[in-house]
Amino acid sequence: MSKSLKRKRLLQDDGGDSKSPACNESTISGGDPYPELLRPSAEECRDVRDALLSLHGFPPEFASYRRQRLRSLDGHEESVLDGLVKILLSQNTTEANSQRAFASLKAAFPKWEDVLVAEPNSVENAIRCGGLAPKKTVFIKNILSRLQRERGSLCLEYLRGLTVEEVKTELSHFKGIGPKTVSCVLMFNLQHNDFPVDTHVFEISKALGWVPKTADRNRTYVHLNHRIPDELKFDLNCLLYTHGKLCSNCKKNAAKPKAKAKAKVASPDDCPLLGFLV
Repeated sequence: MSKSLKRKRLLQDDGGDSKSPACNESTISGGDPYPELLRPSAEECRDVRDALLSLHGFPPEFASYRRQRLRSLDGHEESVLDGLVKILLSQNTTEANSQRAFASLKAAFPKWEDVLVAEPNSVENAIRCGGLAPKKTVFIKNILSRLQRERGSLCLEYLRGLTVEEVKTELSHFKGIGPKTVSCVLMFNLQHNDFPVDTHVFEISKALGWVPKTADRNRTYVHLNHRIPDELKFDLNCLLYTHGKLCSNCKKNAAKPKAKAKAKVASPDDCPLLGFLV
């Protein structure tokens, strides 16, 4: 696969643009792009959340982040920089592979200062199991270099004191950080009420009629953040993501987003979202 195609795939997963991976105003803020579309309603969001929660329970991989949101902590279970790099490593790969890549990176380089001074090839070898290692290495080292140059330390904890828009502006300065990555950092690491749109959330939202079939991920992000109540965003997002991974019917539709697929399941119990499809 050519280098340009690899880069396109990496940026595409984050809703980025090959010319500008930054989070500009048109992609992450502004007014609702579909003001006349009154879906999803708060009631619909709650019903979908409850249906998926009954089926899956709350996804254990997000439990620690949920605990942070439910109580006030003096400390934090994960640094913002660790969280940002984890999200970068998760692009265009499986969750298991990205977790292995991060564990391998930390085993080889216990401190971020070690990653900063390491040869790119060494970092690539450490994260190779996560895929797109050369490109992700460039992004990680660029983040660290910029932090060292502009902040004097390899730390992003200062973001905790900023507003949502200020965080978006700050992270937009880092190459390779697109809207989805910013939104994930906001939701998981900074405990803001934001609603990231990954592939699973995007395709399910279109199937539910929450956005037009012609919507792109950036407009979907803006619309859903306008429509979904803040108190439902975290749980609903985690559950839609998990359901999109586990439900064969939803995965089928996501793999063929242009197809007008009919549900082929034995009963609504196989996929509780069938009752909400338009």
